[in-house]
Amino acid sequence: MKGELIIIKLGGSVITFKDRPFTPNVLAIKRLAREITESKASPLIIVHGGGSFGHTLAAEYGIAGGLKGGEQMLGFSKTHNAMVRLNMLVVEALLDEGLPAVSFSPSSFIITRRGRIQSLYMDALEQALKSGFIPVLYGDAVLDYAQGSAILSGDQIAARLAVEFDARRVIFGVDVDGLYTSDPKVVQNARLITEITVEDLKGITASVGGARASDVTGGMMGKILEIIDLVSRGIEVLIINALRENNIYRALRGESVVGTRIIGGKV
Repeated sequence: MKGELIIIKLGGSVITFKDRPFTPNVLAIKRLAREITESKASPLIIVHGGGSFGHTLAAEYGIAGGLKGGEQMLGFSKTHNAMVRLNMLVVEALLDEGLPAVSFSPSSFIITRRGRIQSLYMDALEQALKSGFIPVLYGDAVLDYAQGSAILSGDQIAARLAVEFDARRVIFGVDVDGLYTSDPKVVQNARLITEITVEDLKGITASVGGARASDVTGGMMGKILEIIDLVSRGIEVLIINALRENNIYRALRGESVVGTRIIGGKV
């Protein structure tokens, strides 16, 4: 399994409409399930973000800052339940394509400390992969040793699992073509960075790529921070636009696709 695993992180802005609370992008979810199936990629782990399902409630109740009262406990439960609903849609789309997808709830086997993964119980995931299943995880509200609760991003989950399983490649599917010199949703002449070294990546500021203040998990900057460790360990990282048809298929097949490739050495 080591050295073969591919991990896909599907952004919440891809599988939901982030400006419409609790609204899934059903057509995108079904298309992505079909592309994953047709790619025949294996072994595979899928992680997805929360989009308009998770971020809305997490921000409303301030879950990321920890548990401070009964209202936040209720918000924690509501946020987790919303993510379970979204995860069910993703898993059902994969099942409809004939894939043996199995949902894994991060809050049931991961505990953080100040928002960073501290305890991670891998046995069930490892056995699922050995048996040929496709685990499907998601950004979640989780328990935290220091502050009671935290919002654990799908990006952090994908990155940590890539390290634990010595993954061959991590593909981040987002709603833009990759990393840009500035936010392409705001700056008209923003330039796509097709290839970048990990050293240059360390110098990138929060203005890169399309981070949004409403994204409680850090947006594009959150991805960048997680990616640095992966590339330093020799894991291939690719950021692509998962809203473009067949991009995920091509990336899983190892074919050429528009996006940003992050490498360890000099370009």
